[in-house]
Amino acid sequence: MNFSEAFKLSSLLCRFSPDGKYLASCVQYRLVVRDVSTLQIRQLYTCLDQIQHIEWSADSLFILCAMYRRGLVQVWSLEQPEWHCKIDEGSAGLVASCWSPDGRHILNTTEFHLRITVWSLCTKSVSYIKYPKACQQGVTFTRDGRYMALAERRDCKDYVSIFVCSDWQLLRHFDTDTQDLAGIEWAPNGCVLAVWDTCLEYKILLYSLDGRLLSAYCAYEWSLGIKSVAWSPSSQFLAVGSYDGKVRLLNHVTWKMITEFGHPAAINNPKIVVYKEAEKGPPLGLGRLSFPPPLPLVAPLSASESKYEIASVPVSLQTLKPATDRANPRMGVGMLAFSADSYFLATRNDNVPNTVWVWDIQKLRLLVVLEQLAPVRSFLWDPQQPRLAICTGGSKVYLWSPAGCVSVQVPGEGDFPVLSLCWHSSGDSLALLSKDHFCLCFLGTEEGVHTALEQRDSHA
Repeated sequence: MNFSEAFKLSSLLCRFSPDGKYLASCVQYRLVVRDVSTLQIRQLYTCLDQIQHIEWSADSLFILCAMYRRGLVQVWSLEQPEWHCKIDEGSAGLVASCWSPDGRHILNTTEFHLRITVWSLCTKSVSYIKYPKACQQGVTFTRDGRYMALAERRDCKDYVSIFVCSDWQLLRHFDTDTQDLAGIEWAPNGCVLAVWDTCLEYKILLYSLDGRLLSAYCAYEWSLGIKSVAWSPSSQFLAVGSYDGKVRLLNHVTWKMITEFGHPAAINNPKIVVYKEAEKGPPLGLGRLSFPPPLPLVAPLSASESKYEIASVPVSLQTLKPATDRANPRMGVGMLAFSADSYFLATRNDNVPNTVWVWDIQKLRLLVVLEQLAPVRSFLWDPQQPRLAICTGGSKVYLWSPAGCVSVQVPGEGDFPVLSLCWHSSGDSLALLSKDHFCLCFLGTEEGVHTALEQRDSHA
């Protein structure tokens, strides 16, 4: 494992291009585009104000920079650096901006969610979509880029409209049986749309592309319901995280629950591996290591880098008592993520904030528990293999795979608090983001993952 030097960064704005060739980062009002292989600056763009959001087009040819306070979006071209586009929403304001799947249209949401403006880079035409709902996740595209679903609110009732992205024509429009729709998301195969209600009403609805209600699911009826939702990449499972501290898995055949995963405060099953982060000093040669050249030289993870200890059951986990008399209590399953092969599900129960739970989806059981010294801020799966990266706001990055787990100190003279993570599409490198800087962590291809999976299956 090797680390690049640290580069300046603002607002955690650092994104790999979809084709994996470039890395864009922001420093106040400047956009810096680097070549991933060398980390040399490819392009440097200057925007009209501090950048608050960046997003690559799907073909990696354009990148948009949104300046919400000014109601501005600027678009830059990598192939033609002298070309650029400026979109000014004027008095309508701007609260969100994103690309359409074709990478040639930009969707801007105005203040108060009065409308969505669709700007075409090719024809310079403008279209308007009325009544977008202000909610947790109100716009979702199918993975093939053909359709967009939009949550709407009109006449005090929730609706969903499905548009054809090629010409923005309305394909379907239907009302949803929700009190206050909180989010929508397409299954990865684009066949089913999940719609979930406000956290005060436990309800998740599954609709087909033509607007037919396929199923409605409710786990219980009390004050707080759904907190998080995630589709498996295979589209076979829908995981629903709830405020009662459980994850419920729905299957794609009947849309009924096949199992539920609890998050107990104590682990008593000896078949579950519990890794506890140990309070140890940095290993020799890493603590004061200077940054190597910014080249993707790959070294394997060694056992000496690990600062985890395997705990003997029973194990009691650190828990928080939620303040139930306040808004947004720290309770329930707030983070869900499936591995790219749909074999594993990682979760965090917010009132056990230092712990990541990894579930074996093939066997529908808890596989591993990782307890950190600090609350878990973020975790992300490697896009190519079952390898999970975790950060806790400290100067370490944590990696788990079926072959084991390691804790690695980010080298440098001062602290490098890792607040967020971003995988390269190849899985060979990982961007580590702090408040003012970012660096790249270069990893090798982990052959041990596949070996461990084969061993696991042979002993099943």
